[in-house]
Amino acid sequence: MSDYEKMTVAQLKELLKEAGLPVSGKKADLIARLQEGADEPAPAEEEPVEEEPVVEEASEEGADEEESVDDEVDEEDNFESDYEDDDDWDDEDFDEEHVARQKPVLSEELKAALALRAAQKKGTPSFRRTEWFRYKRLSRSGWRKPHGMDNKQRRNFKYRGSLVRIGHGKVNAASGLHPSGFEEVMVHNARDLDQIDAETQAARVGATVGGRKRENIHARADELGIRVLNRRRER
Repeated sequence: MSDYEKMTVAQLKELLKEAGLPVSGKKADLIARLQEGADEPAPAEEEPVEEEPVVEEASEEGADEEESVDDEVDEEDNFESDYEDDDDWDDEDFDEEHVARQKPVLSEELKAALALRAAQKKGTPSFRRTEWFRYKRLSRSGWRKPHGMDNKQRRNFKYRGSLVRIGHGKVNAASGLHPSGFEEVMVHNARDLDQIDAETQAARVGATVGGRKRENIHARADELGIRVLNRRRER
């Protein structure tokens, strides 16, 4: 009793926690609870029960897993063997050879002119009309020459973009040619293809030509070996 009286509340609560007793109440309640716990006989220790090792079940489970793995391997082998000997595959759709597009017959001077034009085009600015960034409808309208008296772009203010001038022109020898080197010829029916030189000219089908007539133009162009620049992909 005297020992408990000298101890603090925190020490008493630790003793109660170790004994598995509640720690609520005042100091007198905690002392009384400890004394009651000391008077009660300690419970007899239970002898540990030895668990029987489960060896057979584990071995049975391992055997089942091995059997399942063997079954999966056999199924995969059977699957591969079924398709190795299958000769019913239809490879006609996969035998489409790549057909190279026609190339123009160009002289060395014309090849040099096309290369020079490509190099010049890299340094050409993108010509945009005044305040194209302000209105969406103007951003799609391309180039328009400014005419206003106070227009900053007309007065060559640097931050307003470049004006179209003759100095931005390209080499005259390659003027009007397709990047591939062909001279473009507008075509609206299959008869127009008869006047095209397949070595230096290429066909461009008109935008108003219908689908059926366009197919006839493509078929006739393939017969004559003429390249169609705006050939549509087959759906």
